[in-house]
Amino acid sequence: MKKQYDFSNAKRGAVVTQPKGKTRITIRLDDEILAYFKDQVDQAGGGNYQSLINAALAGHVSREAEPFEKTLRRVLREELRKAS
Repeated sequence: MKKQYDFSNAKRGAVVTQPKGKTRITIRLDDEILAYFKDQVDQAGGGNYQSLINAALAGHVSREAEPFEKTLRRVLREELRKAS
């Protein structure tokens, strides 16, 4: 290791910039929820559990936005498919 380092051209701030459309937050999740998503990543052979959580939230939001009749039809189709 050097005795002195030159920081005259250094920049303050994050080393990795955040992509557009993404916001870094701190969130507290139940241990079981986090373990579930990490396990899903392990079963898939790799990936990012945070991306899975984001996808699950996005899916929930899109389903919340659909009209009740469309939700009912979707659920009935899924259940009929399972039953056959």
